[in-house]
Amino acid sequence: MNELSNNPKPTHQRKPDWIRVRAPTSSEFGKTRELMRRLNLNTVCEEAACPNIGECWTNKHATVMILGDTCTRACAFCNVKTGMPGKVDTAEPDHVAEAAATLGLEHIVITSVDRDDLPDGGAGQFVKVIEALRRTTPDTTIEILTPDFRGKARQAIEAIVAVRPDVYNHNLETVPRLYPTIRPGARYYASLRLLEDVKRHDPSIFTKSGIMLGLGEERLEVHQVMDDMRCADVDFLTMGQYLRPTPKHAQVAEFVTPKAFDAYGAIARAKGFLQVASTPLTRSSYHAGDDFRQMRTAREAQLAKSGDSERRKA
Repeated sequence: MNELSNNPKPTHQRKPDWIRVRAPTSSEFGKTRELMRRLNLNTVCEEAACPNIGECWTNKHATVMILGDTCTRACAFCNVKTGMPGKVDTAEPDHVAEAAATLGLEHIVITSVDRDDLPDGGAGQFVKVIEALRRTTPDTTIEILTPDFRGKARQAIEAIVAVRPDVYNHNLETVPRLYPTIRPGARYYASLRLLEDVKRHDPSIFTKSGIMLGLGEERLEVHQVMDDMRCADVDFLTMGQYLRPTPKHAQVAEFVTPKAFDAYGAIARAKGFLQVASTPLTRSSYHAGDDFRQMRTAREAQLAKSGDSERRKA
């Protein structure tokens, strides 16, 4: 259980008050949706049924999901459809850049479906999107949220790191014990190695990872995931409540209270993460721009403090 108690897990799926959000109604929401449709772009906001879509789209923030809307895996928590994906859209990189320019984005998040059918796992499309953004909106900071590139990770990381996204995110999603049922197509330690390898190739790139709470994980298991991430030098940890997309997906084992999220966040900060987001509605790209600026400021302060210490020693 995530709560600091041994209370039995609830059997109902009714959402508590702190999870409920208002349905989107603003004109800006409609304009963002129209733009995505015109450019033939998919968003994880829609495909994953994100509860924050109303707030984010109203503020002209959208997380673009490249490489189609069909995933080659079937994770028990994810609402993205599974099947055989279509051809890669060669116009997609330029369309993503046009969307960023039209929305006036200072920070953009790019994610994708798993593409185990492609020789490079889709890494090449990430590279092309980053390059298009650098050409079109050079002042926009770029955050990517990639799959694990199963069996192709080394080459994929080398190619993507070479074009230097500002933030490299890869979510561990849950604790190792739950992988066989929640994330059966992936391996926990392979995902950790991916994050570690990004830092090894370019220590200046911020790394980020997230987990969902409420799937049946134990408190000490969450602490161990934090330690594993810090050993891989992950800079930014996100923690949010798992919400069941449909009755076919994994059940919610527990609705973790805001107080418990605050406690997890405090522990994570004590373990040395530069940035931590830990609330029931936290998602990987929620408030990503603001969080990036805070993380960058935290690193600058850390480096300045380290420099002062070195000068005192000298």
